[in-house]
Amino acid sequence: MELRAQRALSPAASTKSQEPHRFARHALTLLAACLMASPAFAQSTTGNQTSAENNDVSGPVRLQSRSAQEAPNAAQASQAEQRAKAAKYVPGEFEIYVNKLLGLDLTDPVTLESLKRAESARDEIGTVTQVGAVGKTASVSADNIVRRLGADLMLDDRQARGAEADGPRLAPADYLIGVGDEIQVTAWGSVDADLRLTVDRSGRVTIPRVGPVLVAGVRYGDLNDVVRNRIGQVFKNFQVSTSLGKLRTIRIYVTGFTAKPGAYTVSSLATIVNGLIRAGGPSAAGSFRQIELRRNGRVVATFDAYDLLLKGDKSSDRALQAEDVIHVGPIGPQVAMLGSVNKQSIVELKPGETVDDVLAMAGGFSAVADRSRMSIERLSDRNDRRVVELQLPAQIKTIASNGDVVRVFSSVNAALPQHKQYKRVLVEGEVARPGEYVMPPTSTLADAIQAAGGLTPQAFVFGTDFSRESVRLAQQENYDRALRDLETEFTKNSATARAATADEAAALAQRASGTERLVQRLRAVRPTGRVVLQLESDAKQLPSLTVEDRDHLMIPARPTTVGVFGSVFNAGSFLLKDGSSVDDIVKLAGGPTRGADAASVFVIRANGTVISARQSSSGWLGWGSNMAGLQALPGDTVFVPEEMNKTTFIQEAKDWTQILYQFGLGAAALKTIKN
Repeated sequence: MELRAQRALSPAASTKSQEPHRFARHALTLLAACLMASPAFAQSTTGNQTSAENNDVSGPVRLQSRSAQEAPNAAQASQAEQRAKAAKYVPGEFEIYVNKLLGLDLTDPVTLESLKRAESARDEIGTVTQVGAVGKTASVSADNIVRRLGADLMLDDRQARGAEADGPRLAPADYLIGVGDEIQVTAWGSVDADLRLTVDRSGRVTIPRVGPVLVAGVRYGDLNDVVRNRIGQVFKNFQVSTSLGKLRTIRIYVTGFTAKPGAYTVSSLATIVNGLIRAGGPSAAGSFRQIELRRNGRVVATFDAYDLLLKGDKSSDRALQAEDVIHVGPIGPQVAMLGSVNKQSIVELKPGETVDDVLAMAGGFSAVADRSRMSIERLSDRNDRRVVELQLPAQIKTIASNGDVVRVFSSVNAALPQHKQYKRVLVEGEVARPGEYVMPPTSTLADAIQAAGGLTPQAFVFGTDFSRESVRLAQQENYDRALRDLETEFTKNSATARAATADEAAALAQRASGTERLVQRLRAVRPTGRVVLQLESDAKQLPSLTVEDRDHLMIPARPTTVGVFGSVFNAGSFLLKDGSSVDDIVKLAGGPTRGADAASVFVIRANGTVISARQSSSGWLGWGSNMAGLQALPGDTVFVPEEMNKTTFIQEAKDWTQILYQFGLGAAALKTIKN
């Protein structure tokens, strides 16, 4: 279709010189100027485009929308910059009661402050530090607190923001176009158009050179046909594509038992879930399962959040319209599921739901759960025995009541008695088939050796290293206790010490620093759990000792050397000759140095026993202490310690002189008094 404005005058008219014709030309010029200044004409022209009078009839017609439709909505932009404040999670009485059963007091101000810090740490760095509550042995964190099912989703403050939090989404085909929606129109062919049009208050958009098109109330799936039909009334031979740009916002209301009731502005694509998240979800007294969508005074939908949380079923999550009301009803009966389940939770029940339903809401049994029984504590039986045991699966369909606390037992918390347990034993060293073996409950060390194929000819039974896990744990506990007592004693001595001079104060500070370093080094020591087997040096078999789970048996090869270390002239390992004593071995290392404490020499045997020179000491001063008669055995380690608190002969003579002088003065004083 051709659209032209003819400006050329006929030749006959141009040759005339009469005054009325000149006036007519001026009038036409003035009328053209007025038309060009009018809004109707302006929206069909651009600065880079010739006027309709000079359009080429062979090219496509260029359509352009009004600049006013490009202007952003200031109120919407302001709302996009604001972030809604996250609702504070407030536990209900039943939640406080259930967590108290687990040793977590949610009414303790220190605990609440720790949880607040833990939650902020989770939002910022993705981790939560375990924080101990005052007066309690259990650790408190955002992860081990039992909450209502669904509370974590509804109170995620990263979701509770403005309407922009709904994010870009694909509009469904049944979406109804409304006032404020932006429509993008692209046309090609005889018409060249790329328009962004906003639906005005009358429900229309205005297409240049086409006119207004009524789109309010039109399904998004039908929008393309409506626009094509309207443009087709003016143009021919073209194609058109329509889509939605910026969507309008609508106002909804969230009422009832919710964390933040009130009016909210959300995207026109928002659903019931979006509205609930904006309001912080149901409060401690609000229901997750009785949520109504009210429109024009009537209930048009009922939403159960558990369908979405547990089954992923979003079919009941209806789209919202302007002035809709989301009403959260009061909470229904609550039951806690604790113990060996995949997710300890507090769930809300509907009438007729059973213990089996509660178990399903908690994710079912964990891998270590005892599936044959569970306990249930009923608040309604507080004057009776309260706790009863349910036998599974016969009683799994028991009706759950408000306030019940159901516990699922663990199969691994209570260990079986030793006489019933099969044990895993690791056998290494000089055996035919080293490895880990599963032994019957009454097996002994000899049975473990036999399972490993027996000893090799090089096996040194006397030097067997036998470690036991239960012994290691006991050693660690006793070692920690002794270390705490030692540290307490050091602290007391440092606190009560008094210094008369600056030199004494410096000496005390240096001693305290050395003590602290000693304690740190002692803390780094870890017991091995070795059990010393009292065997003869020529033993050929192990004692008849019943094995335990995770026992470790190491049979070394027969060594041919003896080690000498400490305050000797040449520490190292030396070849052992038959009949050699410990003194002979020490002589091979050059003997003790001048600073050695020869009276404190000790030997560590290959079987773990220790023999010291002081055990054979004669005399109360330690004179005559020697190990000349002690035979050296393969694998021995001889240690010659350094003498501590060394004094020179002059220092000792000075001390004895002082003692004798004081003794003489005392004797003289007594004689004078007697006379």
